Amino acid sequence: MHYNNLITNSFVVCSILLFSVPQSFNQNVGPTVKMTNGQVWPKPVLQHIYDEYLTFEPENFHFNITGYSCDDLQDAFKRYNSMLFLKATKAFKQNTSLSTDLIIGKMEVLNVQMTNPCENYPSLNMDEKYEIKINNSSGLLLASSIWGILRGLETFSQLIYLGTDGSTFVIRRTSIVDYPKFRHRGFLLDTSRHYFPIESITKTLDAMSYSKMNVFHWHIVDDQSFPYQSSAFPNLSERGAFGKSAIYTKDDVKRVIEHAKLRGIRVIPEFDTPGHSLSWGLGGIPGLLTECSDPNQFGPIDPTVEENYNFIRTLFSEVSELFQDNYLHLGGDEVDNSCWFTNKKVQNFMHRNNIKNVVELKDYYFANIFNITRSLKTVPIVWEEIFDDNIHLDPNAVVHVWKDYYDYSILSKYLNYIKYGADWSNFYRCDPTSEVGDNSLFLGGEACMWGEFVDETNLLPRTWPRTSAVAEVLWSYTLNETEAKYRIEEHVCRMRRRGIPAQPANGPSYCHY
Repeated sequence: MHYNNLITNSFVVCSILLFSVPQSFNQNVGPTVKMTNGQVWPKPVLQHIYDEYLTFEPENFHFNITGYSCDDLQDAFKRYNSMLFLKATKAFKQNTSLSTDLIIGKMEVLNVQMTNPCENYPSLNMDEKYEIKINNSSGLLLASSIWGILRGLETFSQLIYLGTDGSTFVIRRTSIVDYPKFRHRGFLLDTSRHYFPIESITKTLDAMSYSKMNVFHWHIVDDQSFPYQSSAFPNLSERGAFGKSAIYTKDDVKRVIEHAKLRGIRVIPEFDTPGHSLSWGLGGIPGLLTECSDPNQFGPIDPTVEENYNFIRTLFSEVSELFQDNYLHLGGDEVDNSCWFTNKKVQNFMHRNNIKNVVELKDYYFANIFNITRSLKTVPIVWEEIFDDNIHLDPNAVVHVWKDYYDYSILSKYLNYIKYGADWSNFYRCDPTSEVGDNSLFLGGEACMWGEFVDETNLLPRTWPRTSAVAEVLWSYTLNETEAKYRIEEHVCRMRRRGIPAQPANGPSYCHY
């Protein structure tokens, strides 16, 4: 999707104020918002916290498997072992101290009990529920699936924090029962307006896992470029990408999918048609795009050419096999119909087939596309315009909403609109629950980062912690903005500690690691 009036910065005028501060004027000293210690993001469904603490000797702590195991679980242990006990790199002090009377022992082991074998790939209906109990010298993480275990390990890692001396790690005695409110909690990345190195994408997946998001919506191609390297049609990327170094090979895609899977994240690709496909026309597919009245201009994919559906079938077959997920985003938004009006061949086709207008022509196009996705046993996702135009949808189709709420849909919140100041709360207030209630057909939502003015230099700080706000809205059953601002302050520092350059959440602040 594209917006001509994209707002990139509304902070236009700056004033310089010179004044003296009286001695008694001290309410602005220190951070604007003081961060919490060992609080979880997103907020769990049920949590009981006790005023008792355990410390760690990192070299003596270990995970202990008491149920099923698999390679993915072992990988998660290694990953979290490297994150649990990151030492502070800066000297710091806190205004609060922990009484030794409240320390009840040392945390030595987390028993991890997975009651079912690992699944190969995450899905829409994956079970992400988990329970945690932290007692005297041990703890228990219980879940029925690997996905619940992954969510629980993230929560466990967030319960641990550095004590007042900057070197001692502490955890409070606590019990948690947790599971998500919505099944689809996604992040869209547009890699067509700017090419993102694989390392930027994997860093994004890491950050998503820190907020328990579970869908990476990869808007991989668009008008500006076609970076996906197709085996069947190599000229699509050879001619349609920004350059030879701006291509995603099959190995690149597999690397992203594997990185995501290990973090319980699905990868859903989007190949937007019939519009947003100008870069496709460079791939040498005869008659793919509609010729406009100006011979140097082309419009959407030509729906009257039968060979175009054979091409799309071959391409989508390859894509569906590579990406593994049962869902495929077909786009369908913002189709410029003007070339369909002016192309005599298209108009003659419409007359011969009693197609009265371009909306009916679009309906004809998607009837063919839905036949393709059904044959591939792939569930289609389409942008809201397809629904608004009364296109006959596949019975299983999901509507991706960015204007209104519908049954069996996904709601988007766009991150590319930015303003000066603490704007994470704007996304936190976008709670669909009041509109959809307990409608089980409503799948969830996404934070969308369109790429006109975003590349690898500003992706992560512009995305986080704003996407974390969306993540809590989609996971947590209780939302409290006033309470959340203290936890998100800690979450920003936590992400920075893990190598994610999240921008400040609430104003002046300081991360002591």
